[in-house]
Amino acid sequence: MAAAPPPPSYRLLGGRIPYVEGPLKVTGRAEYTDDIKRPGMLVGRLLRSPFAHARIRSIDVSAAREIPGVFAILTGDRYPTPFGVLPITHDETAIAVDKARYIGDIVAAVAARDERTAERAMAAIRVDYEPLPEHTDPRSGLVKVVEPIHARGLNGSNIQKEVVQHFGDVDAAFAQAAASVRVRANFAGVTHAFTEPMATIAESTPDGRLTVTSSTQVPHYLHRSLSEVLGIPMHRIRVIKPEVGGGFGGKSDPLPHEIACAALALETGRPVKVLFDREDVFLTNHGRHPTQNEIRIAADADGHLLAYDLEAVIEGGAWSSFGTVTTYYNGVFAMGPYRVPNFRYRGRRVYTNRPPNGAMRAHGGTNVRYAIEVALDELAEQLKIDPAELRRRNALAPHSTTISQFRITSTSFLQCLDASTGRSGFAEKLRRLPYGHGVGLGCGFYISGSNSPIHFTPKMPQCTVHLKVDMDGGIAVHCMQADIGQGSNTLLAAIVAEVLGVDLVRVHVQRVDSDVSPVDLGSYSSRVTFMMGNAARQAAERLRDQLLAAAAEITGYPADQFVVGLERYEVAHRPNVGVTFEAALEKAMERGGALLASGSYTTPPMGGTYKGARAGTSPAYSFAAYVAQVEVDVETGVYHVEKVWAAFDCGRPLNRLAVEGQIEGSIHMGLGQLMGESMNYRGARLLNPSLLEYKIPMPQQMPEVEVLLVGEDDPEGPFGAKEAGEGPLVATLPAVANALYDAIGVRFYDLPITPDKVVRGIERRRTEGRGWKGVD
Repeated sequence: MAAAPPPPSYRLLGGRIPYVEGPLKVTGRAEYTDDIKRPGMLVGRLLRSPFAHARIRSIDVSAAREIPGVFAILTGDRYPTPFGVLPITHDETAIAVDKARYIGDIVAAVAARDERTAERAMAAIRVDYEPLPEHTDPRSGLVKVVEPIHARGLNGSNIQKEVVQHFGDVDAAFAQAAASVRVRANFAGVTHAFTEPMATIAESTPDGRLTVTSSTQVPHYLHRSLSEVLGIPMHRIRVIKPEVGGGFGGKSDPLPHEIACAALALETGRPVKVLFDREDVFLTNHGRHPTQNEIRIAADADGHLLAYDLEAVIEGGAWSSFGTVTTYYNGVFAMGPYRVPNFRYRGRRVYTNRPPNGAMRAHGGTNVRYAIEVALDELAEQLKIDPAELRRRNALAPHSTTISQFRITSTSFLQCLDASTGRSGFAEKLRRLPYGHGVGLGCGFYISGSNSPIHFTPKMPQCTVHLKVDMDGGIAVHCMQADIGQGSNTLLAAIVAEVLGVDLVRVHVQRVDSDVSPVDLGSYSSRVTFMMGNAARQAAERLRDQLLAAAAEITGYPADQFVVGLERYEVAHRPNVGVTFEAALEKAMERGGALLASGSYTTPPMGGTYKGARAGTSPAYSFAAYVAQVEVDVETGVYHVEKVWAAFDCGRPLNRLAVEGQIEGSIHMGLGQLMGESMNYRGARLLNPSLLEYKIPMPQQMPEVEVLLVGEDDPEGPFGAKEAGEGPLVATLPAVANALYDAIGVRFYDLPITPDKVVRGIERRRTEGRGWKGVD
């Protein structure tokens, strides 16, 4: 059989491309929402409920309205239309209507000339609350309750969504299994802890238009929600997204404060800014769901997986947010990177009177992956099979289909396993390092964007990119994709420059502005590289065709004989025959002026026909295999992750600088959830709503990371690329947990794993008389 041809090489793509906005950011000149000043701008403030669950009998704002400098006060009855990121679960309001559902729920909004006046007005508002039963235990909400949080709860309970799936015959598989394991795991809620707090500026102008500038990951969804709640046609609303200082999913919903700010601008006729402090950010939350899950796995004597049996109880907080998707994802993301011939899942997401939970980096895949990877290590130990070999025997094959009818295109999972275990010396170190030292393996996979859009109407592409080039030779790129710091603007510019053969400095990615930016659905579900990348490539190729037609007209050679060089188009094998980019541009413009081109991307049809079949389907999946090495102080329980070998399959990495940064950042975020981050509550009250009390890993806790980019070109990805923004997180947590077991012989099923839990685990093992590595 003839060897496969080598993959093509590119001038820019595949290299290390500095971020195009980097100079502006490092010099402090990048413009974020809070940097924007408007003449006569008012200060917006939000009054929050002190009760977790209470009926609002009345709100008296008369005294507050009399305060000089107060321009508007709004309560929930002014704009009561419910909204939400998912059209099937609209249960949020901009301002609470009838009752408050958590401590921090917005009950009134104020616009005033300055902060002091706004604070005085809020203090003067009188709210008469009728306290209601508080619901803080998701398991208690699984049955009918007194005063459900939402009327839409299932059968009088607080269940927001229930998912039941069964493929194959799980019970029969367990009956014939040679080995099985059960893991019950508990995960505290964690939040995104992005740098930039939420901020929104809204302005209603005399021409009847409303302009909203906001720190958001989803300008298109915000645009829709503003129209729905405020009752204004979308064409009269303009949404602008400036630079965003991180999001990680926390800005991927249209949020109540954004709509409240816009409503205040409509009421006053003046620009209004709402800027959150850090406590506001914590109360808005939409972070990773606290979860209780139970995983059972069955295998035959050779370590081939026979079945998964999963159950999850997921705490949703006060609103639905992405919760319906979350409930599906906590099951379906168990499918890879292994073959599972029989599968059963029951997931229930339950409302509680706590801040809402939503999408956070590696949404829906992190907690279930931890439990599965820990269970697989237990299974390997039971069967006396090397943990890497167990995973190797069950790897999904390229161009295969899971039992749930997920389509797998490219996968280099086996190469990831070989790279991380080989570079780390995993086989030589496992169970052979001294007591207190250990290595562990964790694996994962993730989607490159959801195959199914959130909104089914109107039918339109999931991403569109417009290009314009005029006589100045600069190429303007318009797209509503939201760069939130991950480098997507740089990738967008690099793809266009690569296809057209021009220097990167010619390409100018324009600020997201709904008046001029074609629709892209936003930055979530790791969709941007795959979907924006394909749309950008198509647009650039269409623009290139116009330029090559002009080059053909100048030289007399057919357009299909030209090859693209740097700022020049040459006839193949005739390097002396060609034209410059600018000469081709001038010729092409003779017919109709500025050149325009548009590209778009829509995912191909895929998935099954059963209920929920679209959840988790994706045009491609990333794969990962990480090895972590740890050192544990067995007296204090303090542990240090010394190094992580991170082998990751993102197809072709189009910007190695960005991909490496995403992997390193994902590892840091994963370590946070594992080592100490936790939303701590006393009942319904959040106890640590600040970055002083919410413990993000310090720089000295970050391990050395060796990034191993492993993978072949994906057949449908842009230039062979897949995602690298969220998938790199999920393998981190189980790799470290399995390394802790290798170090001290203790399994951990409750996250975070804090030093006190480590000490208790060591003491329990000693009390039970179970030595480890020769230590009693």
